[in-house]
Amino acid sequence: MAEEPVPVIQLLRSHKARLVEIMSGDADLVLQHADSRFLLSHRGYQQVKACRVPSEKVTELLDHIIQRGPEAAHGLLQLLRDEVLQEAFPMLRFVKDLDKAPDSQETISAKKICNSSSLVKEKQLMVVARAIGRTWKEIGRLALDIPSVKLEQIEEDHSLHVERVFAMLRYWRDCRRGGATAAHLHSLLCQEDWALPPESIDFLLQTD
Repeated sequence: MAEEPVPVIQLLRSHKARLVEIMSGDADLVLQHADSRFLLSHRGYQQVKACRVPSEKVTELLDHIIQRGPEAAHGLLQLLRDEVLQEAFPMLRFVKDLDKAPDSQETISAKKICNSSSLVKEKQLMVVARAIGRTWKEIGRLALDIPSVKLEQIEEDHSLHVERVFAMLRYWRDCRRGGATAAHLHSLLCQEDWALPPESIDFLLQTD
């Protein structure tokens, strides 16, 4: 049975066609602002940038961000409400009123996840490191956008597997700085191609 999408993702998907139509007028503007908010991975940015047709570029952009999980989807919703995009695309004003309805229990839960904005702690990184197996370098390259050269260096510097993975995660945290939240790390590690078991990373979504 397929997992039920969280409300913010459902919200964006239900208005996707309208968003594509509105923002295709200046797809590059949307892409640059999305990238400035770290809503895309480096690989995702390059894929979207390579699209030549504006409507396809916006579609690819929305799909990529939505697939990254609830935190990225929430960030996209905030971007769509930003003054810059509101001025560039007046028809986006409808986005401001999208979720004004009373919160359901699911919506409250989703907001709790999205608002988990505390920076990830070293203790949390170690717990995650113990959950990552032999595909750690693949996860580092594809999910965390860490250069292969850096991963090889980490492998040489550390003999134990868990120490290598911990060093990789700490490098990611140091590179992301203010964007290295526990929820962001969770959204990266729960993507389908390399998804870790939910029970091993869901603790990252717990709020203090």
